[in-house]
Amino acid sequence: MVHSVSPTRYKVAYPPRRKLATEFADKLKETFFSDDPLRPYKDQTRARKVGIVFQYLFPILEWSKGYNLSKFKGDLIAGLTIASLCIPQDIGYAKLANLDPKYGLYSSFVPPLIYAVMGSSRDIAIGPVAVVSLLLGTLLKDEIDPVKDNEAYVRLAFTATFFTGITQAALGFFRLGFLIDFLSHAAIVGFMAGAAITIALQQLKGFLGIKNFTQKTDIISVMQSVWGSVHHGWNWQTVLIGASFLAFLLLSKYIGKKKRSLFWIPAIAPLISVIVATFFVYITRADENGVQIVKHIQRGINPSSVHKIYFDGRMMLKGFKIGVIAGLIGLTEAIAIGRTFAGMKDYQLDGNKEMVALGTMNVIGSMTSCYVTTGSFSRSAVNYMAGCHTTVSNIVMSLIVLLTLEVITPLFKYTPNAILSSIIISAVIGLIDYEAAILIWKIDKFDFLACMGAFFGVIFKSVEIGLLIAIAISFAKILLQVTRPRTALLGNLPQTTIYRNIDQYPEATRVSGVLIVRVDSAIYFSNSNYIKERILRWLRDEEELLKSNNQQRIEHLIVEMSPMIDIDTSGIHALEDLFKSLQKRNIQLILANPGTVVIEKLESSKLTNLIGQDNIFLTVSEAVMSVAPKAMEEV
Repeated sequence: MVHSVSPTRYKVAYPPRRKLATEFADKLKETFFSDDPLRPYKDQTRARKVGIVFQYLFPILEWSKGYNLSKFKGDLIAGLTIASLCIPQDIGYAKLANLDPKYGLYSSFVPPLIYAVMGSSRDIAIGPVAVVSLLLGTLLKDEIDPVKDNEAYVRLAFTATFFTGITQAALGFFRLGFLIDFLSHAAIVGFMAGAAITIALQQLKGFLGIKNFTQKTDIISVMQSVWGSVHHGWNWQTVLIGASFLAFLLLSKYIGKKKRSLFWIPAIAPLISVIVATFFVYITRADENGVQIVKHIQRGINPSSVHKIYFDGRMMLKGFKIGVIAGLIGLTEAIAIGRTFAGMKDYQLDGNKEMVALGTMNVIGSMTSCYVTTGSFSRSAVNYMAGCHTTVSNIVMSLIVLLTLEVITPLFKYTPNAILSSIIISAVIGLIDYEAAILIWKIDKFDFLACMGAFFGVIFKSVEIGLLIAIAISFAKILLQVTRPRTALLGNLPQTTIYRNIDQYPEATRVSGVLIVRVDSAIYFSNSNYIKERILRWLRDEEELLKSNNQQRIEHLIVEMSPMIDIDTSGIHALEDLFKSLQKRNIQLILANPGTVVIEKLESSKLTNLIGQDNIFLTVSEAVMSVAPKAMEEV
């Protein structure tokens, strides 16, 4: 027995008309101020409002009130731990960017201090990172040869860093952070994995002791360079050093992964490796037998570099272009890291505030001999596991780097390049997230295409081509979803008044003489014609099926509009054309449950009068009971 449905006393409501200014203001608020940033200022005195502004700009003023000795102990241990990890990494990453090792250390001194004052994440560890270093090095090398004109190369690096900061701060200040969300998670997974392999391949130069190495980054050129020098370019002492310490670093990572309480082992392993390898090279004078070493690292803290930044001319434009690209990648990595750890500790991360903080530290960094810095995932993970509570851990790390710059840098003279290559290889392996790629394949094949496109673009061509492919495929997916939205035929679930997709619910039955179609998207100029044609195709297919089975023809077509959040002028015209096409076939168009925005626009365009007020219903079940009560009784 079927439950009968009595007509409800409710009809589709028409919302009150809003003024254009009010509607525009609401749209603007939801786009740029969805987090309601002005809420803390309500009902506050002027002095309190000024205090809140300063706390917003400098979060350290807010959390420092409750800071205590117990938290400092956690931050101190975390800061010392990440310092032991960052020092050898900084030297290696600077080489990845084709810069002197000192610039890597400089970049872990000033920027972390700025971020500690302005950043809202408690867990991010700031410094140079592998992917951005490779990207920066690749883009800069396309413009200037770092060997032939090192001074101009360094100046362009500072210029790019300056515009990286400007880009990041501007996105945060104008609350445009949603733009980085256009780079999909799948594309980022593929890009990071491709960059990791490219970085690892680049390290074969130092790992094998090859002197004449290709300037290209694609896998084919690198492997040709590696195998082309196998008989005369490899140095067995270098290979021995690199392989031995790479095995040690991977073993330490395995131990730390198996037992979280031993996180400090992989954290200090790179520094131990540098100390032991440097001592070994020094006492054996292996550098005289072809083992390449770091050589001299200039002692002293960051000198001013304001005068080295290009503020006009052709070089400024090149720096701007490189800075924008590096800035977006740096932001994507930092925001992803910050959100991950904020979710684990259950606190709120202000994305726009983060962008301003990251941008400010890069602008100031560019003026103090630093290159692009951002949040490092490996260091942030160590920072989190070491028990950090606030950004004081970044301050501790920065002070350790300061001590290194002032006192310890001469001791790195005999550090072999092979150990730095081993450290970088062991660090970037974690960027290859094959489990995420497998999950992407299972969930969404188009996302997997974006992932693989970015991955193969990076390893077979270049970092920038891989990034371009990732962005292109991400936008292609958006365009495909907008221009070709899903539509579905609905049927009635037996013994209920519920109508669902007949593909998802095979037991759902069609209502005789009625075709029910759901449109799972807003109707815009980009998809309006497709949606109209797709509905007519559903109708044509259904009529052919009914005719072949000698069943009753379609007399009513119901469009379920619940998922339809908006409609524009082209969408209105498409519905009007659909109505006229159906009229010629003696089929009545019926609308079910149009939303606030949709019914408002239908009313403004007078389409409701054309279709008929009596043909607009609150639910599909009411529409069916109204137009085909006998058919419903049969069901």
